Amino acid sequence: MINKQRLLDTFLELVQINSESGNEQKIQAVLKNKFKSLGLTVIEDQASQIDNLGSNNLICTLPSTFENQEIDKVYFTSHMDTVVPGINVKPLVKDDGYIYSDGTTILGADDKAGLAAILESLNVIHENNIDHGQVQFIITVGEEIGLEGAKQLPVELLDSDYGYAVDASSPVGTTVIGAPTQMKFDATIYGKTAHASVPDKGISAINIAAKAVSDMKLGRIDDVTTANIGRFEGGSATNIVADKVTLKAEARSHSNERIDEQIEHMKSAVENTVQRFGTSADIDITKSYPGFRVATDAKVTEIAKKSATELDLSPDTIIAGGGSDGNIINGFGIPTVILGVGYEKIHTKSERMPIASLNLLSQQILKIIEIITNNK
Repeated sequence: MINKQRLLDTFLELVQINSESGNEQKIQAVLKNKFKSLGLTVIEDQASQIDNLGSNNLICTLPSTFENQEIDKVYFTSHMDTVVPGINVKPLVKDDGYIYSDGTTILGADDKAGLAAILESLNVIHENNIDHGQVQFIITVGEEIGLEGAKQLPVELLDSDYGYAVDASSPVGTTVIGAPTQMKFDATIYGKTAHASVPDKGISAINIAAKAVSDMKLGRIDDVTTANIGRFEGGSATNIVADKVTLKAEARSHSNERIDEQIEHMKSAVENTVQRFGTSADIDITKSYPGFRVATDAKVTEIAKKSATELDLSPDTIIAGGGSDGNIINGFGIPTVILGVGYEKIHTKSERMPIASLNLLSQQILKIIEIITNNK
């Protein structure tokens, strides 16, 4: 039913449009035109007013073909931004059934595979006059920099009973029903500067920071919690005792209690260490995104599993270790699970997209819409 060549061509077109986070203007205009040409009402929000967002989110609505019938309203979401390096992507379609970049950039299948599959499903609906209830497509910016675009979505424009984020690296057919909360932990640790020839007159902020980090539990904390120091920066020259160091860290957990405990532990490690050295620190703790858990027997999950089964896919449900826009929209009160897209080695120059998965994903989106429509 899907047009495999058209789907492939759409994917290749999208990955060649530069859209690193913060620079989504060009692809946003292309996507807006595509959704409008397929008969959807497209509304832009005001996300671009936020400094690190390059464009507005798109809220695209396909009206129901039925009158006076109760059909669940559903939404799908994908994001238009990519990680770096994503400029001048040159996709290569190889005989092994995969699409690659040329090795100098990422491919951008995260999440342009989701976008292409969504657009193909709409093309099929449009050209075959397939009946359906109301379907929304929420296309976001700034997902790769902490789900920042989704945080700006106007909740009053989201008119859906439940939905699907088309954005997981698991195989097509797999449904992600839970993801962790992520907290950011940034600390600036102060010392006292001096010439390195008289170190007793200074206090090394690098030394303080190193001792604080050594007192932290990091990596795998328990079965639901992780923590990581991502950046450690400070100092200017070998002959100067460094007077300032910055740490950028994170913690993730599927348990609110345990993530609070981990963040408090990291905070105490810094505070206790600077106190021993008689200096100070500025600590900034922010929640990047909330976690979520959707029941395996929830309606949104059951429909995803049924769609996989009817396509002869494995209807597995899993818990993810990372976040997606689904975290944010779940927080708005709209039950959301994440569909496996099947892309591999994302965020690397070795990223690749199986063409078979691209085809199956579009079929699954159509199947979900069909199941919801037939349950009217």
